Amino acid sequence: MKFTRKSRVSPFVLFLDVVLAGQAYAQKSFLSDALVRKDQVQNVLEYQPAKVPSCKNAVLTGPIETTLCDYETIESVNDDLFNNLSDLVRMPFFRYFQVDLYRECPFWPSNGLCSDPGCAITTVDESDIPERWRAAALSKVDPKSIDKRHELPGCYYRDSDYCFLDDNTEGDYFDLQLVPERYTGYSGHDARRVWRSIYEENCFGLSELSLMKGKSPAPVTLPDTMIEALHEDGKDSPAQCLEKRVYYKVISGLHASISTHICHEHMNQTTGQWGPNLNCFIHRVASHPERLQYIYFDTILLLRAVSRLRPYLSAFDYCSSGKHEDDAETWDRLTKVLGIAEDVGRFDETVLFRGENANVLKEEFKTHFRNVTRIMDCVGCDKCKLWGKVQTTGLATALKILFELDEKALNPQTNPDLLHRSEVVALFNTLFRFSESLKAVDDFRRDWHRLDTEESQKIIIETKKTDSQRVGRNYAEF
Repeated sequence: MKFTRKSRVSPFVLFLDVVLAGQAYAQKSFLSDALVRKDQVQNVLEYQPAKVPSCKNAVLTGPIETTLCDYETIESVNDDLFNNLSDLVRMPFFRYFQVDLYRECPFWPSNGLCSDPGCAITTVDESDIPERWRAAALSKVDPKSIDKRHELPGCYYRDSDYCFLDDNTEGDYFDLQLVPERYTGYSGHDARRVWRSIYEENCFGLSELSLMKGKSPAPVTLPDTMIEALHEDGKDSPAQCLEKRVYYKVISGLHASISTHICHEHMNQTTGQWGPNLNCFIHRVASHPERLQYIYFDTILLLRAVSRLRPYLSAFDYCSSGKHEDDAETWDRLTKVLGIAEDVGRFDETVLFRGENANVLKEEFKTHFRNVTRIMDCVGCDKCKLWGKVQTTGLATALKILFELDEKALNPQTNPDLLHRSEVVALFNTLFRFSESLKAVDDFRRDWHRLDTEESQKIIIETKKTDSQRVGRNYAEF
């Protein structure tokens, strides 16, 4: 950081002025370590993201908890990350995904099928899929698994897995480029029950409100995004362990990202046109700024997993046509993403699961997330279910890479079949979803700035009224 000295002022005094200015700015920002519950819509939509590396900025809004990265660093690379991922997921290896969308819901009788045409999706004929990626070829592979495989009808999991994986005996192929994640009309009791089950039954009993009322107990963590604003009677609420807080942020970040996509690719019922729905975004995300923060959090977590996986990815066969050029083109785009991941994917996985009850807590964490992946079978909308399965598999793969696999396990020479192609495809498409969500927020900010004062004030008043009616209720309700 450079300072221009026009007078004989101590560099320390100048530095202190910058720090104090930064603190004053941070108090106004939705990215600060304070829980924003005043003017939160304005804080989100009037915020100007950093577009240059954070080391060049005089003011930082602060680090992301349990990571070694700040928000500005993610903002400064996201355009580049988005552009490279956009190219990468269009490549044949990353665009075709096989999944069984018709397994029965294991938790309740599911009859809430979406009848809206927006829920329907088209499959890809297996003959259009490169032979090496077809089910028949994959079923012949006997992976040298590092742990025991547990079979269920149509799916399985290994001891190290955080999700249930399809066994490739059933399921269809889908071209993810032809199935955009967008508004489908799927809503109501069935949709709310899915999210409520994810939050209430699988989040260690945490709710959005209870998490916001807790403080981070671990001295190794950085300042949390939630403080005493919601504490009752001025007293601190019981602290939640770091692992449970991380779990909740992963889930809430996924929910916020999906909500952002739904609002960004929304059907205008009057005109029949697709486009951003600002009111939808304000209602689902911007009125609770910490939800947007969790999108940043998950982006860092995914980037760290991708960075750790680089040696393993270097040995993958990405070729679809049998031509070397095809493989080289995919690897060129992948290399650019890996470079960004190595620069900014600074999640510190070593601070988790290291206490005396670490193994017990990790198994509980793992079981909860496996349940989340199975809950996806209860989604009544095919398009929603497809992207739910892709993204829960992607996050589960990242968690496995971070918390289960050491450098030896990630060695492609000694463990070539550690990950299935579906896990790699899901990991990168999920990272793209989160990068695209951050990109979409820029569009909502532009729409906000186009509003006149009367329009923006009307939205703010309506948002405050809605918020006052839903205080203490779960995010799953919205």
